[in-house]
Amino acid sequence: MLAGLGRGVGTTHRLSSGSVATALGALKRFRRLCDQIEVESLRVLATAAVRDAENGPDFLTRAEEMLGAPIEMLSGKDEARRSAHGVIAGFWKPDGFVGDLGGGSLELVDVKDGGVGNGATFPLGGIRLEESSGGVPKIAQTLAADSLSGADWLSQGLGRDFYAVGGTWRSLARLHMAQTGYPLHVIDHYAIPADEALEFCRVIAHSEIDAVDSIDVVSKQRRPLLPYGAVVLEQVIRKVRPKRVVMSALGVREGLLYEMLTPEERGKDPLKVACRELAQLRSRSPQHCEELIVWTEKAFEALGVDETEEERRLRRAACLLTDIGWRAHPDYRGTQSLSIISNAAFIGIDHPGRAYLALAVYYRYAGLVEEALSPRIRELAPSRLKERARILGCVLRVGYLISAAMPGIILRTSLSVRGEDLELRLPNDLADLDGERVRKRLGRLAKMIGLENALTTLS
Repeated sequence: MLAGLGRGVGTTHRLSSGSVATALGALKRFRRLCDQIEVESLRVLATAAVRDAENGPDFLTRAEEMLGAPIEMLSGKDEARRSAHGVIAGFWKPDGFVGDLGGGSLELVDVKDGGVGNGATFPLGGIRLEESSGGVPKIAQTLAADSLSGADWLSQGLGRDFYAVGGTWRSLARLHMAQTGYPLHVIDHYAIPADEALEFCRVIAHSEIDAVDSIDVVSKQRRPLLPYGAVVLEQVIRKVRPKRVVMSALGVREGLLYEMLTPEERGKDPLKVACRELAQLRSRSPQHCEELIVWTEKAFEALGVDETEEERRLRRAACLLTDIGWRAHPDYRGTQSLSIISNAAFIGIDHPGRAYLALAVYYRYAGLVEEALSPRIRELAPSRLKERARILGCVLRVGYLISAAMPGIILRTSLSVRGEDLELRLPNDLADLDGERVRKRLGRLAKMIGLENALTTLS
């Protein structure tokens, strides 16, 4: 529910009665839902609009009575820190500036090495900027530039990433996706080169918004603020000079949850945690998936397939997902798995990484037949990642024929290269697992990595 609490605060210094009524009505419904699902603990945050309004304390009192819970009033510094922690929670080793654009303010903060650096709050929220500029984007542009002019510390973002948080910026990203025909509808980790984002913002800021191409993908409630979100993003890009603008679906709320975690939990890879949970839900044997991580690592080493640290991380995640489609009809296991993975609510992974995971599991089920694959999905991954996804898919096809997805088998076998031959080694008591299908798949893998022959040996 968009209550627009910040509307009018910049000029009247008060929350409007209409916005207050809308907000309290939404909170009343929310309280009822909490009771229905038996919520035991409720954490409520208030940000810039309430913080800056003269009647903010009165609104907080009424809201607390309605919710039956205390409301934490965030300072600008608190809001910036929580937004930064939201990005740290959702990105693997983020490095750059986080910008959280709300209705009343903009928070900018540096993140690197899992920590939070310099940060500040600016009076550049979309609603406030619209009102202070009299609804004229050109004036808003001057106001935004003036507000950011003294923040010289923002130059530390040169060549790094800018992580954009907030509903208005997410709407801009959704519009950019629609205009470019982007194949995924996942906002989180959607990245735009800085120069392209700059030009896009210029166009949106100076266009009749309802006449913009593909504007129907943005809700009518969000549309009026798009030019002002574009104005702010344009000025931030000019000041920070990042390499890319990267969208984050996580912000203040997720930052609060992150701060509630133990140091041990904060240190975990969010992608691996999510993949392990999906393996628990949908795989025949999560233990077997874990064994595949070790087996494929040894296989890649034997086959001479080098991996960066990030590629190794992605391969391990893919192994955890390799059996999620087993309940589907055999003809559709590959395409269903690809759809699930490419659109899953994963965090800690960019879109090329999503494509790698989806393609690797698709190839594990379907082989290297690509008729059912959208060419746009393949385009999301660079050539190097696509090739490694194909190799991993072929390796997994051999492994699953041997193990039948059961634990305790695959680690007793190994792949190796001897001269021009690819060799699958089986212990004597597993000799019956050898057969024509295994040798066919082994032969395809051998051809893929440039070897002449494939054979099995017993030991």
